[in-house]
Amino acid sequence: MNSSPQRSVPRRALTGITAAIGVSVLIAGCAAGPAGTTGGDYTPPDKDLKAEITYAFWDATQQDAIQANVDAFNEEYPNIDVNLDVTPWEGYWTKVQTQATSNTLPDLFWLNGPNFQLYASNDKIEPITSLVDGDYIDTANYPESLVDLYNLDGTQYGVPKDFDTIALWYNKDILAQAGVEEPTADWTWDDLAEAAETVSTKLEDKGIYGVAAGMDGQTTYYNTIFQAGGEVITADGVSGYDEAATQDGLQVWTDLIASGASPSIPQLTDTPADQWFTSGKVGMFYSGSWSRGAIGDSPVKDVVDVAPLPQGKEQATVIHGVSNVVAASSKNKQAAQALQAFLASEAAQKQQGDMGAVIPAFNGTQAAFAESYPGVNLQVFLDATEYAKPLPVSKNSAAWNALETKLLPDVFSGATKVADVSKDLAAQMTALLAKE
Repeated sequence: MNSSPQRSVPRRALTGITAAIGVSVLIAGCAAGPAGTTGGDYTPPDKDLKAEITYAFWDATQQDAIQANVDAFNEEYPNIDVNLDVTPWEGYWTKVQTQATSNTLPDLFWLNGPNFQLYASNDKIEPITSLVDGDYIDTANYPESLVDLYNLDGTQYGVPKDFDTIALWYNKDILAQAGVEEPTADWTWDDLAEAAETVSTKLEDKGIYGVAAGMDGQTTYYNTIFQAGGEVITADGVSGYDEAATQDGLQVWTDLIASGASPSIPQLTDTPADQWFTSGKVGMFYSGSWSRGAIGDSPVKDVVDVAPLPQGKEQATVIHGVSNVVAASSKNKQAAQALQAFLASEAAQKQQGDMGAVIPAFNGTQAAFAESYPGVNLQVFLDATEYAKPLPVSKNSAAWNALETKLLPDVFSGATKVADVSKDLAAQMTALLAKE
């Protein structure tokens, strides 16, 4: 059985599964930072405040835009030195978890939805209550579903710095070589399968496949589960994996691999889907708006475009957003909170969008992102918010994400039947959810 998660595509929403098991126990076993979760009373620092803080994140493709934000921040606070600490996704969560257990977290750092509740419930991050009460951050400026993602038991800990949706990136040259029409907004799963099989067949001698399946939920199977009318977590707080519709959403990927439309599970383990695409070896792949940076710098940058995800019974895509949070243990909390508030501002988020780094979360600042890649229809990612569904998370997402990573590869490879594994996954996941 191959249970390795895809290595580089899930930059935003997965939990850092390899290091996640037992993390809740490790983090909970250490005392909270000096301020606990009281939140304190924030007031903006004096303009001449001298401080040195660290801002940690995992996506190097955003570093230029983040540095531009910091440069703008330093126009207001020239004596606050901000050290950028970029750790690749593969090592980010291990590093942050180690820092959390020793109360040495970076002053300001990125959290995603699946990990947020773990850190908030263990008093590792600072609420933004005083910044909201003092009108330094107004949560009404951001999509409500994403604001709620960073609220635990009525306390707000962060606001999304950006958001992402999923769409179908495609290589126009590869599709033309195979005589396949480019995807449209009306495509269905059948259209995708037919086109992908045609590409794999006609371009087999070049080692090119039609589509790269990918094995992380945010970019692939959560989308098809929702499109099939299924659920990952039900309204009653139990697993939805034993639902027939959920299983239909999983079957899509099994069929694509079985038909040869996609590389196999071992091939995708050795080379992640995004690398298949950027090296010109697959015609299509499901990915998020964040791929704009990597694809825009790749050899295929001049021959790509984007279409809405092919539809199942309904149209759907996953939406998620990263949040900036301040460590409760920060020794320069006022400076870190000042940067947190600045990064949440309209000006800072518009700067992110203007540079094409991400889709900024601040309402009304997204248009520049859509125009940041001439010839590529990035507007698809913005339009997707109309039918997007929030990424499934819970207080200990890592535990059941690990189950998905362990059990689902055998489903996608065809080694076991979807229905059999889904029932097992549902039972184990529901038991874990009951313990939260």
